[in-house]
Amino acid sequence: MPPAVPIHTSTQVRAAEAPLLEAGVPLMRRAAHALAGVIAEQRPGRMLVLAGAGDNGGDALFAAAEVAAGRTTVDVLRTADRVHEEALAAATAAGVRLVELEGVDAAAYDLVVDGILGIGARGGLRGRAREIVGALLSARPRVIAVDLPSGLDPDSGEADGVVLPAAITVTFGAVKAGLTRSGGPALSGRVVLVRLGLELADAVGTASVDEVRDG
Repeated sequence: MPPAVPIHTSTQVRAAEAPLLEAGVPLMRRAAHALAGVIAEQRPGRMLVLAGAGDNGGDALFAAAEVAAGRTTVDVLRTADRVHEEALAAATAAGVRLVELEGVDAAAYDLVVDGILGIGARGGLRGRAREIVGALLSARPRVIAVDLPSGLDPDSGEADGVVLPAAITVTFGAVKAGLTRSGGPALSGRVVLVRLGLELADAVGTASVDEVRDG
């Protein structure tokens, strides 16, 4: 039987993260290392990372750096003008290549990592990010979502349709309520919860996930 775990809102998760971040706990590095482990298990020969401006983009880029140190060819497509600078530097130092949408053939990749938006985003994908996801949708790539599929509301599970359906969602700290509600289950695929030692407030429910790991 899949393990049943508590589910939490984005506000609860952010509140639980705050004291650890203030204490200098490297949550992003820990999340990225766990994400890299899940990616490596898929054994992709070539991978495309969609990196947004927030922490999810940082998670994806640090994971890209770790994966690129192996035998995987990793390309990064920035979905925002600015991304996490330290993570981008680590990725490029590891040999990751930066690409533009015009030169991307989604069918050439074994795996796409969706690190565009995180739990702080509301209202779906916009602008350049929406254009990129719209262009990739028809190719139906195999996707790993970082924390949650970008464009999925983290609390309600609602989405406006411009979302890359994930084969695997690697979610950090707690299962976000939106992964279990409305369109969340259909868009999230197999859910892997990576515990990060958050002290969380009362859960808003419980749900079964496919796997729980420590991170």
